[in-house]
Amino acid sequence: MTDIDDAQTEPPHACPFRMNRRAFVGTTVVVGGAVASLPLFAGCASDSVDETDTASATVRLTVNGEEHDVSVDTRTSLLDMLRDRIGLTGTKKGCDQGACGACTILVDNQRIVSCLTLAVMHDGAEITTIEGVADGDRLHPLQQAFIDHDGLQCGYCTPGQIMSGLGCIAEGHTGSDAEIQEWMSGNICRCGAYSNIVTAVAAAARQA
Repeated sequence: MTDIDDAQTEPPHACPFRMNRRAFVGTTVVVGGAVASLPLFAGCASDSVDETDTASATVRLTVNGEEHDVSVDTRTSLLDMLRDRIGLTGTKKGCDQGACGACTILVDNQRIVSCLTLAVMHDGAEITTIEGVADGDRLHPLQQAFIDHDGLQCGYCTPGQIMSGLGCIAEGHTGSDAEIQEWMSGNICRCGAYSNIVTAVAAAARQA
């Protein structure tokens, strides 16, 4: 059978650029594919940015009573600066999204999750990490309470739990177990030692 498109004859006034259905479909596929691929090529081009073209800054901090001048990439989190540049690895990297509380520290006596803030935002700040809580070989009452009341199992979340507990006590949110649970809810314990953690915080609060 003769293709209908091929059998059609053009009237005398037909546009010279008119094409049959088969040619139109083929052209559309070729051109459409080329257009659709442009974002992909654009994405590949954007991935080739020179990573060495980054800004750096010097941050002056007082960490656990010691002054530090640290040159950091402006994209460096406070957590990574503490661990990788100053060498204070007691502050743990958990989710790196601010959801688990493992990286909790005190900045100007306020508890924060250090993975969600940039180091350059805290120039001149006073920072306390888990390494600065004890007085020499003498544990802080909250650290001792965690031991006495078995407030830890694997121990990975414990530095963040203790730092958050210090903030909770300083803020006066230890009136009841329920209040402690509420104000410590940002700290996740995968081992499930929550009841003992609450007991440890309450015991340390009574000594404060």
